[in-house]
Amino acid sequence: MARILILILWFWPVLAAADRLKDMADVAGVRANPLVGYGLVVGLGGSGDGNSGLTRQSMQSIISRLGLEVDANSLDAKNAAAVMVTAELPPFLKPGQVLDVTVSTVGKAKSLQGGTLLMTPLMGADGEVYGIAQGNLVVGGLGVEGGDGSSVVVNVPTVGRIPRGATVERMVETAFLETEYFVLNLHRPDFSTAGAVAEAVNAQFGAGVAVALDGSSVRVRAPLDPSARVPFMGLLEQIEVDPAAPPAQVIINARTGTVVIGGQVRVTPAAVSHGSLTVRVNEDFNVDQGATVVAGRDGGVVVPGDPVVTPDTEIEVEQENNPAFVFDPGVSLASLVDAINAVGASAADLVAILEALHRAGALRAELIVI
Repeated sequence: MARILILILWFWPVLAAADRLKDMADVAGVRANPLVGYGLVVGLGGSGDGNSGLTRQSMQSIISRLGLEVDANSLDAKNAAAVMVTAELPPFLKPGQVLDVTVSTVGKAKSLQGGTLLMTPLMGADGEVYGIAQGNLVVGGLGVEGGDGSSVVVNVPTVGRIPRGATVERMVETAFLETEYFVLNLHRPDFSTAGAVAEAVNAQFGAGVAVALDGSSVRVRAPLDPSARVPFMGLLEQIEVDPAAPPAQVIINARTGTVVIGGQVRVTPAAVSHGSLTVRVNEDFNVDQGATVVAGRDGGVVVPGDPVVTPDTEIEVEQENNPAFVFDPGVSLASLVDAINAVGASAADLVAILEALHRAGALRAELIVI
């Protein structure tokens, strides 16, 4: 029987290496901002939205802004597509710098291959315009449709990208140069890790520079001189911190059968017996030719009749008598994996064993099913 593959998410504390602070935390207020806009892609080779009212109205609106009057019903949108344009505005990006944008269809367009995005304003959550997007699309998919209705689609031809396709028009203001303190938000909140971060920062820059506010945030005093803040942040990001051991957890993905066991998982004394019962039922039929005896002057005459079908059922029962295995006090992850593999348990059996141990109170870990 195939052995179970168990992924180890966290390693033993003795094997844990120090992490850079830039890999463990983000600076509050220094983040990317999502942008979105509605636009029109033209130049498609007949793979556009067709007679879509939304697309024809968009075409009419753009043409009218160019000084021409046209009826929307007279336009054909087979070479145009209504799209949504999305982008991420990184922090500190200035007007005139460029962004990559993603273009996705919202109508009936089959493909954006060969299309050109017309000038599209990109707005933030506050409704203000922060960028302008325009350019030729790069599409990684392909879609071909035959006259008989058959079609071949490779990847996703209804989504494309425009590298450096948007120009920043407005900067998102931050308090980086004015704030009195920097606040570091940990990616994985933990009181021990927050305390370790504060200690490491104080060891580098002096006592009282950093204070752990809670299990998720550490406050660091910023330099008074604005010109010293960027070098200070560069040094701060390179500080190495030994993260605290994570909590004991067992993660089970019920859909895929994946089981991830943390390195801190322990099992109290427990005995587990794992076995299986297999019942096989073979259904067969015996067919005999029926006959009927008809009496005549010269004796009986055998006349063929309807076939006679007789069920023939065979039932076989097999039961595996796997021995029970015992967990000693404080058994570790390696012993747990070896014991479960020893009985040849499948992924579904492993989940059942872990749930039973947790229910009995023998699994000293949080059991999370996703």
